[in-house]
Amino acid sequence: MSQAYSLAILPGDGIGPEVTAAALAVMEAAGSAFGFGVEATEHPVGGAAIDTAGGPLPEATLDACLAADAVLLGAVGGPAWDTVEARIRPERGLLRLRSSLGAFANLRPVAVPDALASRSPLRPERVAGTDLLIVRELTGGIYFGTRQRGTSSASDEMAYSVAEVERIARVAFEQARQRRGRLASVDKANVLASSALWRETVTAIAEEFGDVEVEHLYVDNAAMQVVRDPRRFDVIVTANLFGDILSDLAATLPGALGLLPSASIGGPVGLFEPVHGSAPDVAGRNVANPLAAILSAAMLLDSLGESDAAGAVRRSVEATLSAGVVTPDLGGHATTTEVGADVAARVLSASLTPAFPPHTSVPLHS
Repeated sequence: MSQAYSLAILPGDGIGPEVTAAALAVMEAAGSAFGFGVEATEHPVGGAAIDTAGGPLPEATLDACLAADAVLLGAVGGPAWDTVEARIRPERGLLRLRSSLGAFANLRPVAVPDALASRSPLRPERVAGTDLLIVRELTGGIYFGTRQRGTSSASDEMAYSVAEVERIARVAFEQARQRRGRLASVDKANVLASSALWRETVTAIAEEFGDVEVEHLYVDNAAMQVVRDPRRFDVIVTANLFGDILSDLAATLPGALGLLPSASIGGPVGLFEPVHGSAPDVAGRNVANPLAAILSAAMLLDSLGESDAAGAVRRSVEATLSAGVVTPDLGGHATTTEVGADVAARVLSASLTPAFPPHTSVPLHS
């Protein structure tokens, strides 16, 4: 075994411990199949950390994450912590973790396999074969700008620097170069000064990537196109607010949140997590869909340079879906543990079907 990777596992709240356990089992199977080791340690975060350590991100957890090769997170939050002060809410731990890891780029791949196209709220023939990646700027824009609130008015500043746009644009261009060579930059340059700067900067960076086809879309048109013709998109890059909205819109295309992974990157350690929440209503019942966590683990493996293993995980997920080994949210009867075990067994198998979702390379450093 030539390499052993140190992973910080943050199970979090609700279904988080269940889906991260399944994802870890798959990564361990991938290690056995492809000749690397997985040294995983668990640490509290979110509500679980509030209960045990008095805060959503204990210093010991943060130190473990900073020392790891990568971080896999389950989910945070739930009604049990709705009454705590804003400064110690579970979600604050996640925000601080992203900031501490230097994660300025959020990658959200959205794919609709043929086996699940009928579950989409859109017509199957419209969404089947969708394969897009949203690259969202994560640490700037209106969520981090100066805000003011008075008795009769309020304001929020949406500010971007050229440097902030350049670094997220380069991540997006690199992703497009490794996929199908098309990039859609989404803004509101006809109204917002920050978006005008965004468009000018992306246009300038495009000169470094002559092999990537670039188009610029206003965010309202982009939202319409995601619904009307999602297969036209390869990579979408956009600002924090627009990316938040578009990624949630695109997340509805497969018809199930349990299939959607994500990565937050930019610093020396990447953070990988399923898009879904903590789902406290099904927590502890062993019925949560672990595939989003497993696909997040595939992105994690990509970030470590284990692309063959990541590809095997993705192929195994499609094989599991095609075989109908799915949890109740997808109309099946399998448990969380059974789905994870099925994917893990297929990773170890030599007979794997074509890849799903399409390869999304996740650089460890950006």
